[in-house]
Amino acid sequence: MAASNYSLKVNRDLLDPNFESYRLSLDAIPTYNVELDAAVEEVKLKDTQYTLEHMRAFGMYNYLHLDPWYEDSVLFVDCKGRVLSLTVTLDTALGKPREVYRISAESSQCEDRLCASLSLTSATWAALSDGTGRLHLLRTGKRGDSSHMKWEQLLSEDLGEPFTILHSVSHVQAGVHTMEVLLLRIQKDLQEAKGSGYSVSLEWITVANTARHGQEKKYEVKKRRVLRGKSVPHYAAVEPQGKGLMVASEKPFIFTHVDGRLVEQPEPEPMEVEKTDPIYFWQQTAEDITVCVRMPEGVTKDEVQFRLTADNISIGLQGFPPLLEGQLYASVDPEASAWIIKNDKSLEVTLQKRSEGPMWPELVMGDRRGEYVMSDEQAALIHERLTHLTSEDLNGNPDRDKPPCNSQELEDCDGFPEDSFRLTHFDGESLKPTQVVNLGSHQYLFTVDVNPSEMPCLCLRHDVDALVWQPRPDQPSNMWEHIATFNALGYVQASKRDKKFATCAPNFSYASLCECLRRAFIYRQPSPVETVLFNRKQGRQVGQVAKQQVASLDSDKPILGFRATNERLYILTSSNLFVLKVNNN
Repeated sequence: MAASNYSLKVNRDLLDPNFESYRLSLDAIPTYNVELDAAVEEVKLKDTQYTLEHMRAFGMYNYLHLDPWYEDSVLFVDCKGRVLSLTVTLDTALGKPREVYRISAESSQCEDRLCASLSLTSATWAALSDGTGRLHLLRTGKRGDSSHMKWEQLLSEDLGEPFTILHSVSHVQAGVHTMEVLLLRIQKDLQEAKGSGYSVSLEWITVANTARHGQEKKYEVKKRRVLRGKSVPHYAAVEPQGKGLMVASEKPFIFTHVDGRLVEQPEPEPMEVEKTDPIYFWQQTAEDITVCVRMPEGVTKDEVQFRLTADNISIGLQGFPPLLEGQLYASVDPEASAWIIKNDKSLEVTLQKRSEGPMWPELVMGDRRGEYVMSDEQAALIHERLTHLTSEDLNGNPDRDKPPCNSQELEDCDGFPEDSFRLTHFDGESLKPTQVVNLGSHQYLFTVDVNPSEMPCLCLRHDVDALVWQPRPDQPSNMWEHIATFNALGYVQASKRDKKFATCAPNFSYASLCECLRRAFIYRQPSPVETVLFNRKQGRQVGQVAKQQVASLDSDKPILGFRATNERLYILTSSNLFVLKVNNN
């Protein structure tokens, strides 16, 4: 069975076509500082780990872990191998981070060692990698502030080459406690003569409690499955019940081994057809869409079969199947739309959008046979319209002459990844992809845990906005649900050349970006204003304002970790943990 192509369905109610800009707020953000008594363990890349993939996987690793089960608890590993936990109840009385577990000292001797990585599997379990290739499964007991339990190791298994842990989940299967852990490795690839000489592998491991009645708990590795690809995934997570896997990556992944045995590779899927010339080209403005469909030379009006309703279109020739047919991305006004034959060999259709403003990412849902053409004027106009959305320097005056953001600088960093960027759902039994979303035009921004009982969300750029998607593996017809929007954040983050991490609060009250050193930017959702503002240009009142704030840390050390809760932003350097109070309860 071939994987079905799927399109992400944007919830229009969560978009704001009238969003104006982020106003710079000079309100100070209360910042508290915990000095660490030992440095955070940062593993520097070696000369042999020179590829872009090594940099993405390990050089940009987020050393700070947020406990999604206990808000305002964060964890990290220091150079003494201690797993340290800090729970904040009162910002003005921050305690010292508390040791909950210690990795044995031999692990620091390993030659190709990676950073230690941690995944909080459930409210009472955690998975830890020491960076040498050993996996520890730990029973933590209930974490949070009141518990001072030391974590108990119930499995310590050598799994071969060093790895980092991407994700883990815990569930009970047929009465047996089972844990799924997802590991990432970058390995030398002897088959690859060209390219970097490395390939990326994901290993999905299932561990289960095999103890009989009355015995001590005994956990064993029950299943190991390996996927291989050529790029570090932006997103990879196991479903809550371990029934499947989701991966978003710029190059495709395929399962290659199960328990050491090679997986037979099927014939190439029919959906991987070679690129053919586009059947149609299309352009759009905020008001309308123009489509040019290729036709045989000398075609007459009588031969054209054209049907248009508010939501569907069908274009073809008498006696032949339709050339273009299906559900339009959004509604149009059939009365105000028209078509003509141009140069005897193409059909030009003008569609009037029902709602002005939102740009369409595709013309017909799921149809990949057209090519979108953006005119120079459109590109220039978009840049011009967007320059006011962000301000780089600390000047609260939005009406000055100089635009706060230079559109010339955006050209390189504003580019989108190549067309093969895709989000894939794999079935855990068959190991085959069941649904694939082409994310070609959507830049990946960040991953965030919104609800610990569900899969992590991923945030993607759609036009200028940033949209948050919640995976729903139990709903095959709507597997990714659009649950929140950060206006203009897609555009704003592209101008931050030194951006290292991005995240948002689980309740979506704000999003935040940080640079490699010192600065963090906070973008708040629009909130009602107390005094009436008046937009002079458009001659109308403004009821809501979205604020941007900038926090500068008192530190010259690189930022190693960055996490957000509803109230606070946590920023980790090698020697300090900064706690920023962003929202009051």
